[in-house]
Amino acid sequence: MPGDAPLLAVQGISRRFGGLLAVNDVSFSVAAGEILGLIGPNGAGKTTTFNLVSGRYGLTTGEVRLDGSRIDGMRPDRIAGLGIARTFQGTRLFPRLTVTENLCTALLAHQRVGFWEDWLGLPRARAARRAMLARAEEVLAFVGLTEQAEAIAGSLPYAHQSLLGVGLALAPEPRLLLLDEPFAGMNPSETMAAAGLVRRIRDLGITVLLVEHDMPAVMGLCDRIVVLDRGSRIAEGTPAEIRSDPGVIEAYLGTEEDA
Repeated sequence: MPGDAPLLAVQGISRRFGGLLAVNDVSFSVAAGEILGLIGPNGAGKTTTFNLVSGRYGLTTGEVRLDGSRIDGMRPDRIAGLGIARTFQGTRLFPRLTVTENLCTALLAHQRVGFWEDWLGLPRARAARRAMLARAEEVLAFVGLTEQAEAIAGSLPYAHQSLLGVGLALAPEPRLLLLDEPFAGMNPSETMAAAGLVRRIRDLGITVLLVEHDMPAVMGLCDRIVVLDRGSRIAEGTPAEIRSDPGVIEAYLGTEEDA
């Protein structure tokens, strides 16, 4: 069960792009061990919120805290070093590298071996390379891509590319994983398998914050859900509470006046 103390606390964050207020005074928290869904119609500000949490965009107002310490204003690589990893819409891979090479490339960013040690093949560098390959094999087994280890990443079906994207984020063993539309482009059976993967990620002790449009998957997977509309938070609660919330229904379906 999720812990009581928030791992991530987002407090009154806003982001303005010129005259557009893309995110407007949004607050929520994610407890350690929780799967929290962030949903809303297209243009609601979900991915912008991810970009604010991960440091890709700076805040106009508000703050983001990890374990009680502020992380807003930090570079994305520093935030990643604190244990926050994310996937992206339209998985970002090295399409001409193999699946294993993609994972090793992700792990290189966390490599502590110096250039000369690696170039000269010194013992510490060789040990680090063995550890990197072992971690890549472990991640591939976890996401179900062992048989595709030597396949060229760009040749994989979209569902497998999405799984590899999750593997790239998991490789450095994050504490908090931000999943941006992990089920996009998947058929029902692939979505069911991917939802099972998300549960297994949580079972590893990794907290999950996900953006997703597949409502049945979100309702069956998340402990709690935060709903955004036009950049603002309009609801928060359990899947049962969100499913019956009049404001959420209106945001997704519109009203007779809108029609």
